[in-house]
Formats: sequence, structure tokens, C-alpha cells
Amino acid sequence: MASADLRDELLCSICLSTFMDPVTLRCGHNFCRVCIDRVLDTQDGSGVYSCPDCREEFQERPALMRNINLHNVAERFLITQQEQEEITGICCTYCVDSPVPAVRSCLHCEASLCDKHLKVHSKSPEHVLSDPSTSLEKRKCSVHKELIKYYCTRDAICICVSCSLAGEHRGHRVEMLEEASEKKKEKLTNVLQKLITKRKETEERVRSLEEHRRKAQEKAAGEAERVTALCTDIRRRVEDLEKKVLSEISRQEKEESLSLSALIHQMEIKKDELSRKMRHIEELCNMTDPLTVLQEPDTGDLCDPKEEGGGEDTGGHDKQPHDGDDLDVAVISHTLHTLCEVISGIRSGIYVEGPADILLDVTTAADNLLISDDLKTATWTREEQNRPETAERFQDYPQVMSRRGFTSGRHYWDVEGSRSGRWMVGMCYPSIDRRGDQSEIGYNNKSWGLWRYYNNQCSVRHGSKLIRLPDKIPSDRFRICLDYEAGQLSFYELCDPIRHLHTFTATFSEPLHAALCVFHPSIYGDAWIRICS
Repeated sequence: MASADLRDELLCSICLSTFMDPVTLRCGHNFCRVCIDRVLDTQDGSGVYSCPDCREEFQERPALMRNINLHNVAERFLITQQEQEEITGICCTYCVDSPVPAVRSCLHCEASLCDKHLKVHSKSPEHVLSDPSTSLEKRKCSVHKELIKYYCTRDAICICVSCSLAGEHRGHRVEMLEEASEKKKEKLTNVLQKLITKRKETEERVRSLEEHRRKAQEKAAGEAERVTALCTDIRRRVEDLEKKVLSEISRQEKEESLSLSALIHQMEIKKDELSRKMRHIEELCNMTDPLTVLQEPDTGDLCDPKEEGGGEDTGGHDKQPHDGDDLDVAVISHTLHTLCEVISGIRSGIYVEGPADILLDVTTAADNLLISDDLKTATWTREEQNRPETAERFQDYPQVMSRRGFTSGRHYWDVEGSRSGRWMVGMCYPSIDRRGDQSEIGYNNKSWGLWRYYNNQCSVRHGSKLIRLPDKIPSDRFRICLDYEAGQLSFYELCDPIRHLHTFTATFSEPLHAALCVFHPSIYGDAWIRICS
């Protein structure tokens, strides 16, 4: 059988490649195990399996029997093909009967030689030997048809002797190919070392990013788990509170119902007694015998003297219920106040501290800032406040810091600013300069700030880097969130829903104080910024 015919017989009809681990179906057709498994997987669930070649159907997934003989034939065929491909790579020019691998090529003869023909080949200098090659014509000059032996350093090209002595490269500095090759290899080695270094740095960067991604995923999973647990606890506590309040309402309703039922029963007895007396009086009034009427007891005895006089208590039997006395609303309200504890639990589960603790430190306020009595609002003013020039006070910019600083935990605080003027909100270290160009919030390495301009544009700044936020921000309310241990300071727009604007990342080394800055307004209105409680 011809090689091409044998190859056709050893092809899998699914992948059209030589069999790999061939198996046989009950119908006799052969396939690669991986190929037929994939086909049967796609048929799984339909209830009917079929052979891809003859379409014979099987009610159950057919068992795959390994075809050992076909496996051995296919394996041997692949080995033979590989050996032939290796032999036919570069063969000896003089072995015409059967291909024999060449071990060297002669540039002068433009021929490839096996071991046998290499032994009888000429040893003269013009017969230059090299590694086996199929492109021997490239080793000769295209102009002079001579062997290329030199390298022109000026034009960076390989040349022959004639090119160097009489050709266009005459007078140029030339080197032997081996010398030029070694120099180029040296340069390539240096480039290789740089590339290796860069690759290592890239690998380290990739590992660092993968580690960062892993930590981000772990943090996200942890936060999701924490929020789920928090919400589950909130639902449980609210449900427990609902059951408790409803139980209290039911208890009071039953108690009041029993009391009213007893009172109703007493009133029914009294009503029957009054009805009896009324009937007796009516009978007396209808009698015609005056003696009988007069011999009856006085009609006043038929009524309760205490009822008519109204002077003595009847023991509570005539007590009338009033609106609002049916349920003890105070007890219900007191129980519902437990909901405040649930809300407090929600807040403590999200942030450790709140904005109520932030008060402005007047001793740090610039002289053209007016600080409100509640230490929450800073307003730019033209009138000098005549504050003492201390080392703590900002001298060159209308700024003020908060009294307290944060050294750990997670915190947030909200601000609201005027539409006129230009103002800034942020945080800074207490070691920030209080005068000079380096004292402006956000323009040094000791402070971070969000700037709000006249035209609803905003930017964030730290050190020498300013980042303009792309969108206009119509809101005048912002939230500042600090996660000290994580080294994150974030700014948000307080809209519906709340929108993240920017997050600074740093390794905080000092306490962080809230900081406000208010520049003079335009001709419209005042410029101010207020910490929201």
C-alpha cells in the first residue's frame, strides 16, 4: 500500500488527523477516544446515540473498546513520518539513490555533504565549510558572485573581497565575519540581559498585580459576607422586634377585651333591672284602683338613691371607658425605640465614627475666615478678624483645620458649600506649613483636597499632581470617607444615588485633620462651606 493510501486509512474522520488512542464502536468504525467522547457528550440527554460515520443508532451510550493493533500501526506510522521528515530536511547533494542527512555544506561547491562524502571532500582553503544550509546562494555576493567574507561597519552589510577592494565599499572599514559576528553577539547579549531584566520586572509586576487582584477579590468577598451578615442580623432583629410589639399589642387587646366584657356584663344586668322597674311603674300608672296605687311603696324607692343623688361611689360598676385608654401606647412606643439600637448597629457596622465629632479649630483659621459659633461653618469675609499671628494659624490662604485628628479606623463626614465662590474640602497632616506656597491644601505632600469652582467643575489635588474630574457636578454636597489602615481617602457627590468621584491611596504616617478652604466669591452672594451634622 502506498504511503498516501496508508495515511488516509489512519485518519480519524472527526479530527482528520492520525489516530490518537483509537477506539472502536460496535458498528466497527474507529475514532480518537477524545473525538468520539466529545461527539457522544453533545448527544447526551437526547436519548439516542449514533455513529458519526454510518449513523447507526444506539439506545445507550456505546462502550468504547480500545483498538490496540490500530494504535500500534498509527504510532509506528507517525515515527516513520517523523524520521523521513528529519532526513528530508537537508540531504547530501551526492547521495542521489536514497536521502542521507547532510552534516556540512561547502560554500565554494554550493553542495551539502554527508559523513561519507565529507571525508573525500577537498581540504583547500577556498572550500569553506559551514553548517548544513539550503540557501547557499545567499552566502555569495549578488554582484561579484564571490564568497562573502567581510562586514562593512560603515554600511552595516556583508560583502566580498571585490566589494572591499574595487566596489562601492572601497576604503570603508571592514571586519572579518567572525569578528563582526562576535561583536554583534556581544551587543545582543547586552540587549538580552536588559530584556531578561525587563521580563523579570514585568513578571514581578504581573505577580504583584495578580496578588493585588487576589486581595481585591478576597476583600470584596469579605465585604460581601460582612454586609450579608449585617443585613441578615438587621432582618432578624427587626422581625424579632415586630413579633415583640405585635405580641404586646395582642396582650393589651386581650386584657382590655376581658375588662370591657366584664363591664358590659354588669351593664346588661343593670339594664335588665331598670327594665323590670320600668315595667312595674308602667303597670302602676295603668291601674284604675287608687287604693292599690297608693299602697305601693313610694316611687322614689324604685330608683337607686345614690344614682339620683350622685354623691357616693358605686364601686366602679358605672365607670365609663374613654377613647385612648384601650391600649398603652407608651409601652408600645418604648418597645419600638429598640429600633434605634438596630439603626445604631447598622452605623457601627459601616463606620466607626461619624461627622458629628468634627469641629473647626479657630486657632488655625486664617484672618479672613469667619468661623460660626457651632464651629461647623467657615465663611470668607473682607473684614479682618484680628486673630493673633501664631504658628498654628494659616497666614497666606483662607484655610482652617479641624480640632481632632484621625489615627485609625474608618470615618466619614459630609459638607455643603455655597454656589458662589471657590472652595475646597480635604484632609491634611498637622505638620503642614502654615505659610508660603506649600501651605495650600492639596498643593503639597501633606494634604489631599477636592476643589469646587464657579462653573460646577471640580478637581482633586495632592502634591504636584492635579486631576480634573471630567463631568460637571451640579450638587453642592459632598462626602469624604477615610479608611486610615487601608490608606484610602475617597470623595463622593451626595446625589441620588451617591456617586464616587475619586480615591487617593497613600500610607498615612500622621494624624489626619479635616481641612476647609474658602476663596472670595464673585459679585453674587457669599462664599462659605459647612460641615453637616
